[in-house]
Amino acid sequence: MVVLGALRGILSPPLVQGSASSSSSSDSRDSTNKSLILARRRAVVFGSTSVVVASLLNLHNFNSSSPLFHSAIASAEEDVLEKEEGRIVHVFQITSPSVVFIKDLELAKIPKSSSNDATLNEDENAKVEGTGSGFIWDKFGHIVTNYHVVDKLATDRSGLQRCKVFLIDAGGNSLYREGKIIGFDPAYDLAVLKVDVEGHELKPAVLGTSRDLRVGQSCYAIGNPYGYENTLTTGVVSGLGREIPSPNGRAIRGAIQTDAAINAGNSGGPLIDSYGHVIGVNTATFTRKGTGVSSGVNFAIPIDTVVRTVPYLIVYGTPYSDSFVARTIKRKL
Repeated sequence: MVVLGALRGILSPPLVQGSASSSSSSDSRDSTNKSLILARRRAVVFGSTSVVVASLLNLHNFNSSSPLFHSAIASAEEDVLEKEEGRIVHVFQITSPSVVFIKDLELAKIPKSSSNDATLNEDENAKVEGTGSGFIWDKFGHIVTNYHVVDKLATDRSGLQRCKVFLIDAGGNSLYREGKIIGFDPAYDLAVLKVDVEGHELKPAVLGTSRDLRVGQSCYAIGNPYGYENTLTTGVVSGLGREIPSPNGRAIRGAIQTDAAINAGNSGGPLIDSYGHVIGVNTATFTRKGTGVSSGVNFAIPIDTVVRTVPYLIVYGTPYSDSFVARTIKRKL
């Protein structure tokens, strides 16, 4: 309204009566000129203001309804999603070659030949009693898994139990070998297998730490649920410092809780962080009664516990406490 009024003042200047004296005419002309100048200034000021207001209105309209704006936002969101997906794919690609598939076999009779082909054939002479997962600990062929995955082999007195390990070498070649039990610790549900990999180079898993984990950070489980090899599930660290039962009835303290799906066959596989570092060993899940389906409450043994335990299992075959007692008794004898 103000802008339009000022413009009218410029277009229709007030008329000056000719009967006035020269001094009055001069004063009148001065007054008229001042009015015109003021009107022009007002027009310039308010005209600039209207341009600014109009620009702001257009900017508002662009932000809220412009197709170009929404297209830019959608494109940015797609870029973020693509980068996130690419990161997860990369993590899986660099870690999955370190994950192994374990089959527990029971032979119908003790074979005459001791070769792998004779003892690991899955036919009428051998049946699969269970499956699990594990990961490559070092280049010498040591495999870390859960004790409950290989407990029948660990306690076998008949000579009929076998463990078949499927793995991939550093060159991407698939192979399988018989897994020999090296050591186990039921108190922490951990066991170590050894496979003969002569002529093959392995890719050991990269170990992280569970000391600095935070609730809410991303994590991933790789394993073989229900026999489906190299399955990746995603989730977050849901809780820390949990207690879960061990095979010998004691409590395993400090377990990691996650909603990354862990089902039958995942046991022994690695729980990894966003960098592909192992932060735990997938061990247990709560299932809905009568369904066998994961409830989303799953647990892994923290890698710091594994790092303290596994070296003793490799060297002594038993956990630290048992090896200490055995060495003490031996010295006394």
